[in-house]
Amino acid sequence: MSSLMPKPRLLYVVSEDWYFISHRLPMARAARDMGCEVHVATRVVDGASAIEAEGFKLHAIPFTRGRIAILSALRTVFALRRIHRDIKPLLAHHVALQSSVLGSLAAIGRRTALVNALTGFGFTFISSSIKARLLRPFVVFLLRFLSMRDKNVALVQNPDDREALLSLGITANHIALIPGSGVDVDQLRPLPEPAGIPTVAFVGRLLEDKGIRTLVAAIKLLHRGGFEVNLLVAGDRDPANPSSVDAAELATWMREPGIHWAGHVDEIAQVWAQAHIAILPSRREGLPKALLEAAACGRPMIATDVPGCREIVIAGETGLLVPFENEIALADAIRQLVDSPDLRKRYGAAARRLVVEKFSANAIGQLIVQLYRDLAGANLQDPIDTLVKHR
Repeated sequence: MSSLMPKPRLLYVVSEDWYFISHRLPMARAARDMGCEVHVATRVVDGASAIEAEGFKLHAIPFTRGRIAILSALRTVFALRRIHRDIKPLLAHHVALQSSVLGSLAAIGRRTALVNALTGFGFTFISSSIKARLLRPFVVFLLRFLSMRDKNVALVQNPDDREALLSLGITANHIALIPGSGVDVDQLRPLPEPAGIPTVAFVGRLLEDKGIRTLVAAIKLLHRGGFEVNLLVAGDRDPANPSSVDAAELATWMREPGIHWAGHVDEIAQVWAQAHIAILPSRREGLPKALLEAAACGRPMIATDVPGCREIVIAGETGLLVPFENEIALADAIRQLVDSPDLRKRYGAAARRLVVEKFSANAIGQLIVQLYRDLAGANLQDPIDTLVKHR
């Protein structure tokens, strides 16, 4: 592509800067490396330097999570419309439900192709609360209306979510499936097991929907039975999410023997270096990056038999699956893996192979590049062809 030609512009819209950094960097890097000018619109807290260090152009916008706030939503929509007017992106990639709805509304009337990434569907779809049930029909209507316009697509990470969108009336030609956002399998390498008391590790936000309460109950059950195992929790509360645990509950857990809270951890390999087993007893996932990273480090896994989790935790091959909100089954699975070093070794090696073959940053990057090219057409042909020739 000639240096005199302007680069095609791609806009990522994400509610939180930390989420973009932790979950969307491989995709954005693939877009950058294919010759695009990458813009990121997000609520900026402390991720500005990391985003700009990648060569991305950052746009700080207001995002309000966790409550229905019409005026706040309108401020976000108007801020995004200004960005569309100023940079005229060829394609916008919206990350998660809130960004997809507000970002799509902001793009109405423009020629920008849209990718609405629905990662696990979020609180509105998985919660049984009155608030979620009241919001769901409205959100379904918006998703159908916004995702089925022009070349727009809803992006999902597992076959179950694809079937769910089809059941909502979104047609197959407006749905794309890409399994996750990619893991750097060169940076995350298999790690030896640590010495000492066997440790299971949970990485993620401290949400009821992530199964953290069930996990703590399972650990307490094992301790009452005299079984020696530690739990390492790496992640923070998320007060903006209705299913978050509160500070008092977390403090109570930390007083329990064998339960350790590390808070947010930037270098995720440090967590898996301290753990024997990865665990995520979630209600529903898109494709959990925490487990993908654990698998890259050669850790066996325990998860719930739900959409997203069972894409990476294959029962009897890479780990064990249990029912949701069943602390007895979860405790039994923990005991089984703690008691069998050979099983842990076999599952961990298979998990590493699976991530390298299907979920690496390179593999996912190629899929997202192809999706962008399919949506944006000839405008992205030259930079992609140049990228392919130089690989």
